[in-house]
Amino acid sequence: MGKPRRGNQTAVSDFLLLGLSEQPEQQPFLFGTFLGMYLVTVLGNLLIILVISSDPHLHTPMYFFLANLSLTDACFTSASIPKMLANIHTRSQTISYPACLAQLYFLLMFGGLDNFLLAVMAYDRYVAICQPLHYSTAMSPQLCAQMLGTCWLLTNCPALMHTLLLTRVAFCARKAIPHFYCDPRALLKLACSDTRMNELMIIAMGLTFLTAPFMMIILSYIRISWAVLGISSPGGRWKAFSTCGSHLTAVVLFYGSLMGVYLLPPSTHSAERESRAAVLYMVVIPMLNPFIYSLRNRDMKLALGKLLGCGKTFSLP
Repeated sequence: MGKPRRGNQTAVSDFLLLGLSEQPEQQPFLFGTFLGMYLVTVLGNLLIILVISSDPHLHTPMYFFLANLSLTDACFTSASIPKMLANIHTRSQTISYPACLAQLYFLLMFGGLDNFLLAVMAYDRYVAICQPLHYSTAMSPQLCAQMLGTCWLLTNCPALMHTLLLTRVAFCARKAIPHFYCDPRALLKLACSDTRMNELMIIAMGLTFLTAPFMMIILSYIRISWAVLGISSPGGRWKAFSTCGSHLTAVVLFYGSLMGVYLLPPSTHSAERESRAAVLYMVVIPMLNPFIYSLRNRDMKLALGKLLGCGKTFSLP
């Protein structure tokens, strides 16, 4: 199972990812379903990036952050699903120790970046609605680039630190992870050395990656709601708030799925429940985001029509 490492630690060569099901007859269905979802996710998000980059009318802060969100979603899904598909195809459950740590790092980084970008996009909508006269100054290209760089820094450093801390953990003979990816909490359950520092790091990352961005989103929408309610015209209120519709939908789906798992009582937790929730926020929501941000967005539909040579917007039923 392992070989001597430094001192009394164990050098783990690989782990076992048990996946979503161990039933052989279910593997072809899982492979086809997740391959289709993965292709739709990657192609949809890359199309959003292509549309935004090719249309000068979309070179605004809102679409700048949307393009980065699409890139993050594509990378977030790519950190886990290709390995899952490869394991199903080869009928293997193994993932090497270095690959597991690398996957964990990218999942933490891109998952955290997803949270921060949603928060920055909420701030962008707050400035656009509550301080429209100062929008060009408050959301200048230089400041947008600085905010994006700060988001990368705030996610990369904790993710790297947590991954490096895991290299100091000694793992026991048990190597089975009851998920389709290298879940940090599941990894710590396999440890046979002190993991208090790692657990504190998980709490700190939860506060950094989840609580802080979520509070920023809540505060932004409280201010937006007050500003919108202060508009006398019903049509004006609807027009102002409709610019937030797509973002608010994405926020509700993303944080709703997370809270559905992590705010439940510990007695209701199970590996199966957590794996299903992980599929929702790691695969389903990144797949839906291109549709959420394009189907009800006239500018996006117009730009997509131009890119595909249609020369007009796509009509919805």
